[in-house]
Amino acid sequence: MTGGTTPGWYLRRLSRMGPREVGGRVGDTLRRRRWRSALPDAPSVTGARFTAVLPAGTLAAVPPDAAKRLLAEADRLMDGQAEYFGVLRDDLVAPDWWYDPKTGRRAPSGYAFDVPYRDEDAVGDVKQIWELSRHHHLTVLAAAYAVTGEDRYAERVAEHLRSWWEANPPLRGVHWVSGIELGIRLLSWVWVRRLLEGWEGASALFEGNPVAQQQIWHHQRWLAAFPSRGSSANNHVIAEAAGQFAGACAFGWFPESARWRADSLRSLERHLRSNTFDSGLNRELATEYHGLVLELGLAAVAEADAAGVPVPAAVLLVLLRMTDALAAVVDNRLRPPRQGDADDGYGLVVDGTGTDRWSSLLATGDAVFGRLDWWPTVTGTDVRTPLLAALIRPTTPAAIRPAERPAHFADAGLTVLRGPEEIWCRCDGGPHGFLSIAAHAHADALSVEVRHDGVDVLADPGTYCYHGQPEWRQYFRSTLGHNTLQLGGADQSGSGGPFLWTRHARSRVLTADTSGQGVGRWSAEHDGYRGSVHRRQVQLTAASRELVIVDEVQGPRQDVRLAFHLGPAIAAELVGNRVELTWAVDGEDRAAVLDLPEQLHWQAHRGATDPPLGWYSAGFGRKQPATALVGSGSMDGGEGLTTVLAFQ
Repeated sequence: MTGGTTPGWYLRRLSRMGPREVGGRVGDTLRRRRWRSALPDAPSVTGARFTAVLPAGTLAAVPPDAAKRLLAEADRLMDGQAEYFGVLRDDLVAPDWWYDPKTGRRAPSGYAFDVPYRDEDAVGDVKQIWELSRHHHLTVLAAAYAVTGEDRYAERVAEHLRSWWEANPPLRGVHWVSGIELGIRLLSWVWVRRLLEGWEGASALFEGNPVAQQQIWHHQRWLAAFPSRGSSANNHVIAEAAGQFAGACAFGWFPESARWRADSLRSLERHLRSNTFDSGLNRELATEYHGLVLELGLAAVAEADAAGVPVPAAVLLVLLRMTDALAAVVDNRLRPPRQGDADDGYGLVVDGTGTDRWSSLLATGDAVFGRLDWWPTVTGTDVRTPLLAALIRPTTPAAIRPAERPAHFADAGLTVLRGPEEIWCRCDGGPHGFLSIAAHAHADALSVEVRHDGVDVLADPGTYCYHGQPEWRQYFRSTLGHNTLQLGGADQSGSGGPFLWTRHARSRVLTADTSGQGVGRWSAEHDGYRGSVHRRQVQLTAASRELVIVDEVQGPRQDVRLAFHLGPAIAAELVGNRVELTWAVDGEDRAAVLDLPEQLHWQAHRGATDPPLGWYSAGFGRKQPATALVGSGSMDGGEGLTTVLAFQ
């Protein structure tokens, strides 16, 4: 499959651009043509030094259990083993950097901008190919060297870098196509060099190596020339700016370094602000990208402080608000909402498997900004927090922080209702994603997500894939693929491609009562169906431990489907319109009863493939069967459909 690059797709994509963006993209096209035949050499650099090292004593602060996880991961990598997006690899002792282990295909060579990276038949799964070349595995190996002093880790890092640089000369091949990949890779190189400080070969590998200098210079030249623009200026532009800023600070050896540093910092400030609601939530309303942007922002601040570059107050304020917002929305197990797209993307990886991403971010936020009294307790440990905290100067931006835990984020349309025994319910009444294409949005207006003690009961099914499997991409971001109401067999918003929405449902929250007086109430509506308005009310009553959902449609009579997706841990027995739910938490049996609207005919679906229905994706590239309850029927305008979830 070609992933949507037909003439029709180009026309739909063009329709979502403004004049300024169109002009910028025309300039990009002309520049790519010039660069095809005019590849300059990087300026000759002599006497380069790397000074952005960790302060003395930093590594002693790494918790022993975090170090143990790190070394276990590093040793698996030394054996050539890793898992990327559900695909196990055992060929990483000497990897082929252009190989996709999922399809068995190898990306074509040639001029970077000629590579049809969206075409899985020609390239393979580009996410599989790109992920290894973000070089997160090398930051893990370099961290293992830093913790142990064992040369074998550093030597493997050097082997891989030299191999990658030889296989991927500037502007040749698939790894020079996407700015987010260059930005994250450049940040990884900064940390590889930092963590290899003390190894006798570190200087010869980087500042004393003309090949490394060429690669670093060309990465920054590329990032300066081709920023993500206009309708694409989402998390990608943050990664591009953060990576270039990190490189210009830590590898500031070139005549252009001061300009690159200043320009990328301005871009970072501008786009952190534009990508973030005033409440602190990321505007893409895709939680994993909130995490990615926060990681990248904190890493950029670390480079600024290490280089003595002043950080604009606006940058620190955005990162503070993002951290407080994350602390506010997580459940009792520190799991945030599963909202919008998620592709397991990280900004900086120095930890082993088993380290919790969200716990790590909150720990870093505590070290940098200080925790508030209402923050949840963070019990996990990680390697990254003490490393970042050693570089970032503790700061308290001039801001009024929430005195109590926020539950309603009006600008993002996100509300969290909380009940006894750790009942957690997210209600979605926010915008349909960010910018004109809303690339990482799902058609999930008015959906709910319910957990009990951290277990998904009514689950957001996740994302699973981006390129190459259009039927699965469509399902996981569809209206039917979420806990909401579908009218007339259509999605609430109109899709024009795998990262393109041409029609956006507009939602508004009508009620958000989270005062904590024993009953939480929320209601909202959206206009995604022309001629009809879907309105939903949710009420969580603490005393009865009941969640009541009422759906109404204002408009003509039409066919409806109401879906509720259960988490993979939930066993379900459907009889008529009543469902007995059972599961276990830490060896303790739990149960609930779900009474569904009797006006609809209910069926349970699990693991269906034609078409897809009844699936849960715990992470990118991974899916497993889970029960989806779908009620079908017709509905008159003004009629109400009542669903009651009672925890026993």
